[in-house]
Amino acid sequence: MPVAIITGASKGLGRALAEALAARGWDLVLDARNPEVLGETETALKAYGSRVTALSGDVTDAWHRTALVAEAGRLGGVDLLVSNASALGAEPLVRLEELPLDGLRRALEVNVVAALGLVREALPSLRAAPAGAVVTVSSDAAAEEPGLRVWAVDPGDMATDLYAAAVPDDDDPRPDPASVVPALLRLLDERPASGRYGAPALLESR
Repeated sequence: MPVAIITGASKGLGRALAEALAARGWDLVLDARNPEVLGETETALKAYGSRVTALSGDVTDAWHRTALVAEAGRLGGVDLLVSNASALGAEPLVRLEELPLDGLRRALEVNVVAALGLVREALPSLRAAPAGAVVTVSSDAAAEEPGLRVWAVDPGDMATDLYAAAVPDDDDPRPDPASVVPALLRLLDERPASGRYGAPALLESR
């Protein structure tokens, strides 16, 4: 049977997904911080006949992430990794201008650093799986300035000191940074919807 690790699995979306996978015969390794609620989820999901292991802990703890992957290995390996655990940084949610920096650090540790750490821990097993997959659950909770345009731009590889430091062995010529500027100017001129844009696509579609 395929094996999934699901973080933040004691309730909400994590539990709902775990139930759906258990109904399909998946074996599960579940994570959440509250051991009592997680234990109740484990008991409920075992009724589907799947092998279910619940390990309570904090995904920011490297030892806990190692334990999750090790348990999945005991069940046969990691076929699916779902990073669903999350932190708001402040409860109730506040605007970024009001978010305490300690809360921001916590949110980044849980939502970004720990999620990447778990992928890295599970990567050998995911690569060995017939169809290894990773799902990272995100949200639109930071869309708090609808009157502004916010663009994330991928300029592509450029002939910069930063690129040379990142890929020191690459001797192929890269575009001059000035060649990307028209893509940025296009955003200013046309003001498309907030979102992620690649400079090459902005340049090609002119």
